[in-house]
Amino acid sequence: MSMLKSITIGQFVPGDSLMHRLDARAKFIALIFLIIAVFTVNTFWGYIIIAAVISSLLFSSRLPLRYFFRGLRPVYYILTFTFIIHLFFTKGGSVLLRLGSVTVESYGVYLGLFMITRIIFLVVTTSLLTLTTSPIALTDALEYLLKPLGKIGIPAHEIAMMMTIAMRFIPTLMEESEKIMKAQMARGADFESGNIYRRAKSLVPLLVPLFVSSFRRADDLAVAMEARCYRGGEGRTRLNELKAVPRDFIAIACTILLVVLINWAQV
Repeated sequence: MSMLKSITIGQFVPGDSLMHRLDARAKFIALIFLIIAVFTVNTFWGYIIIAAVISSLLFSSRLPLRYFFRGLRPVYYILTFTFIIHLFFTKGGSVLLRLGSVTVESYGVYLGLFMITRIIFLVVTTSLLTLTTSPIALTDALEYLLKPLGKIGIPAHEIAMMMTIAMRFIPTLMEESEKIMKAQMARGADFESGNIYRRAKSLVPLLVPLFVSSFRRADDLAVAMEARCYRGGEGRTRLNELKAVPRDFIAIACTILLVVLINWAQV
C-alpha cells in the first residue's frame, strides 16, 4: 500500500515558484531536450552537469524533496533489476568478483550505475513536470505542440485530452486501489506474505473491482462531458490562453545549451 501512495506522476501541487510560472509548452520542450541530454550522455562529468541542472530545477520548484524521493519508490525493483543485469552480464575491465564461471567485472558495475542514474533522472524530471503543471495546462500545451500534426489528419486535441486524462487518473486509481486493499485486508486478505506466485494470485481480488471501478469512472466522465456538450477541439475556447514570456524562451535556450555543452564535453 505504501508503494501505491508513493506514485507522484500525474499529481499536481499548486505553488508560485519559477517552475510553476513557466509556460507549460516551454516545460514540455525543455523536458524533451533534457531527456535527449540524459540519453546522449556517457561520461561522468556529463552526469555531474545534468545532476547539477536537475538539482537547481528542484530547488526552483520550492517543493519538498520528499515528493521526488517518494516518486522513486515504485521503481526500486526496476533499478535493482537493471543493476543486477549489468553486473553479471556486461563484460569488460578488470574482474572484481568470480563465482565459478560467473564473473563481476568493473565495466558492468560502471554501466549499471550509469543506467540506474539515467532512470532516476527520467523519473525525477517527469515528476517535476506534472507536480508543477496543472492538468488543464498540460492538455493545452500538448495540444498546441501536436497541432501541426493535424494537417495530416492526426487529431491533436483528442490525443492530448486522452493522455492528460490518463495521467490525471493515476493518483485517483492509486487511491481507489488503497481503499480496495484495506477492504480486502479487513476481510482477511493477505497481500504481503508468501512467494511471488502467491502474492500475484492474491492481487486478483484487487484487480477485478479496480477494473470495474475504472470502467465506471470512465463512463461517468463520458456522460459528464456529453452533458456539457463537449464536441472536441473544433471551435473550443479556453478560459486561460497560453502566453509565452521571455523567461520561457530563456528556459528553452538554456536546455538546448545544456545538450550542446554535454555533447561538446564528450568529444
